[in-house]
Amino acid sequence: MSTTSIPVTGLNPYEVRVGRDILADLAAVIGTAATKVLIVHAPPLSRHAEALRAQLEPRYQVLLAEVPDAEAAKRIEVAAFCWQVMGQTDFTRTDVVVGLGGGATTDLAGFVAATWLRGVRVVQIPTTVLGMVDAAVGGKTGINTAEGKNLVGAFHAPAAVLADLSLLDALPRNELVAGYAEVVKAGFIAEPEILEIVEADPLVATDPATDEFRRTVELAIAMKARVVGEDFTEQGLREILNYGHTLGHAIEHAERYQWRHGAAISIGMVFAAELSRLTRNLSDSAVDRHRSILESLGLPTTYPLGRWKTLLATMQRDKKARAGMMRFIVLDDIGRPAVLNGAEEPLLFAAYQEIAA
Repeated sequence: MSTTSIPVTGLNPYEVRVGRDILADLAAVIGTAATKVLIVHAPPLSRHAEALRAQLEPRYQVLLAEVPDAEAAKRIEVAAFCWQVMGQTDFTRTDVVVGLGGGATTDLAGFVAATWLRGVRVVQIPTTVLGMVDAAVGGKTGINTAEGKNLVGAFHAPAAVLADLSLLDALPRNELVAGYAEVVKAGFIAEPEILEIVEADPLVATDPATDEFRRTVELAIAMKARVVGEDFTEQGLREILNYGHTLGHAIEHAERYQWRHGAAISIGMVFAAELSRLTRNLSDSAVDRHRSILESLGLPTTYPLGRWKTLLATMQRDKKARAGMMRFIVLDDIGRPAVLNGAEEPLLFAAYQEIAA
């Protein structure tokens, strides 16, 4: 199967390569200027990390930094461990960090690369659907704090992203579907074709071996590439990518990051749709479509009513808030996102009541 190259334009242009068994391209992407490569990976990917090290040596000195799995990797102590490895091996500005893993690992690897010597190159190899269509693309990097998700970070474009679909073949179904929530998000805000493919057959759409899966993933990546190419530092258009994320991130925080990102974002999208119905006259059928599509994938669409005050407090600290006002991405219609500024708490609670279990 051929490789698709999706360009990301802007001040630091790069390509997202999508295909199967494409990791042989890694050395060519790293190039000849580097002498050292740091592969940041989670424990379940140790075998893949060792295989990449064998592939890259002796051309480069390859260092492995094993970090905790999932959101536990996105802590300042873990970033400091990576910096220590780099410092003890004289890692220079011409050397390269490789992020091998899901969204949390690529977020961490990107942040480590952005901050070491004020910025070294990073090549992202996402191993989850979430990583391929969202976290690894666009140059947003970050770590979490006790106060919230991704409150510390930097914009740092990767040198390249290698989205090797063969890495998804052994992914557990729940992990794959959770990540696919971000593909569906792309459908709601910009690419309705994705929704049509899912509605035709959810199982086929979420099977990494099918043409339908590859089509939806490429559509989601291409959408994000267009948006971040135009608005790298999220001054305007890029905000639409936060659809469902304000409440979703608050749920992740409330659940101490034990929930999968996509599960929380699924609920967040239904909340955003209900808010859109109240403020933008989004049709009942469009709101119902959110529920039917997400539930057909086995994703949650409700959350306990009694958690509202906790969620509200977290949303008020969200990094998207400006001048003390919360900001939400809403929909005028499917494929027509808009920004809602300064919604009052009674209105938000009314929308939340519609998703409360």
